[in-house]
Amino acid sequence: MGVLISLLITLEVLQGGAFSDFNDEEWQQSFELNLLSFIRTIRESLPYLKKQGGKIVNIASSSIKEPIPGLVLSNTFRTAIVGLSKTLASELAPDQILINTVGPGRIATDRIQHLDQFNAEKQGVTTEEITEKSINKIPLGRYGEPEEFARFVTFLVSGANTYLTGQSYLVDGGMVKSI
Repeated sequence: MGVLISLLITLEVLQGGAFSDFNDEEWQQSFELNLLSFIRTIRESLPYLKKQGGKIVNIASSSIKEPIPGLVLSNTFRTAIVGLSKTLASELAPDQILINTVGPGRIATDRIQHLDQFNAEKQGVTTEEITEKSINKIPLGRYGEPEEFARFVTFLVSGANTYLTGQSYLVDGGMVKSI
């Protein structure tokens, strides 16, 4: 059984701003990076996956359930990944291919540390203050560990998952409040 985990992240994703802050070129660039890259990766894997079945997990963002203020580009295209996955779940099911989307919350990685430092500099406060403010929004009271996130994705691509497809999941310690 084949497995494809689409994790396509670059620092360019960090480009924040409001709707009126971006021109057509910036929207197009974000489309290429944050959606079309997933489409291309899935398309290239399908001939292999269709031969034997398989699993696709798209790693997106917690914004798939709750938009993040000031990240209109990311919010727009991350939710499009969910729409793509939901559509493909029906199309790919006859080939025994399961596809899901997972959105990490605040997972203790270098990327989150970089984001906390970036936000601290932007707000003129310490990184520790930003981290503490973020942790206070998480019911479990801490950032998740990469291993915790990996265990969930491992389940989705394992033989134990035989029926979950077209779904969106958050691994966020209860941070996102949407239903």
